[in-house]
Amino acid sequence: MKSKNCILTQADAARKMQRMALEIVEQLHNETNPIYIIGVRSSGTIIAKHIAALVQPHFRQTITVLEVQLPKHQFGEVQLSATPDFNGANIIVVDDVANSGSTLMYALKPLLAYYPKRIQTLVLVERMHKLFPIKPDYVGMSIATTLEDHITVEVHGDVVEGAYI
Repeated sequence: MKSKNCILTQADAARKMQRMALEIVEQLHNETNPIYIIGVRSSGTIIAKHIAALVQPHFRQTITVLEVQLPKHQFGEVQLSATPDFNGANIIVVDDVANSGSTLMYALKPLLAYYPKRIQTLVLVERMHKLFPIKPDYVGMSIATTLEDHITVEVHGDVVEGAYI
């Protein structure tokens, strides 16, 4: 069995999330429209909650965190934990790792019925093997890997423990 190598420690992940949160604040600082942060179940949701907690003090409006659930390898029905009116809203879709871009692309499916002001994407780790036209707006770290390499973000409870290859 191949051993896993740490590419992001818990402290590194926390710093990356802090930096991405500051980028979001900088980009959306004058926003008065609703802001939704939608995490891809389950690691993406944990990251989304951390990002929301970091950006909330900088906004008057409540930052709402939702969860999107979709089968990762056979995309079919995509479910949101709630379906508020996304018209005019600012939406950030969050996942742990961007490989081909397919998960982020399919996570957008329920949003197509609305006319949000903007939809952005955030990932803790981005790989360079895009098969779909998804380029994350906020990236914790980019890493060049082979197609055979697998990156895992480990979470325990509400803590992002790190990322491993």
